Amino acid sequence: QVQLVESGGGLVQTGGSLRLSCAASGRSFSSVVMGWFRQTPAKGREFVASISWNSDQTMYADSVKGRFTISRDNAENMAYLQMNSLKPEDTAVYYCASSHWRPRPTPNADDYSYWGQGTQVTVSS
Repeated sequence: QVQLVESGGGLVQTGGSLRLSCAASGRSFSSVVMGWFRQTPAKGREFVASISWNSDQTMYADSVKGRFTISRDNAENMAYLQMNSLKPEDTAVYYCASSHWRPRPTPNADDYSYWGQGTQVTVSS
């Protein structure tokens, strides 16, 4: 069993920044792919970013490339999502997730076994 807990969400103005954190506990964290997704009532759940177990590979949705950065600290069992140049369309509930069988970053939600409870990010215009 794996527990994932997100934090760092909040209200920010357009152009601002936020750093989301995901604390993992339970099964080995250092060997799994981590991902961030977001969800809104209008768009449903969408992929944001993913990172390999050793951070050598990352993957981003086109909508966040150049603005968001995914990272991880295996010694601390933490994953992060640095979000810069935020836009109102980034408003969503953000979730971290872990994939225990994919060898590389993946944008497919079905590849992820465990999910956090989500953290709200609101970007005001």
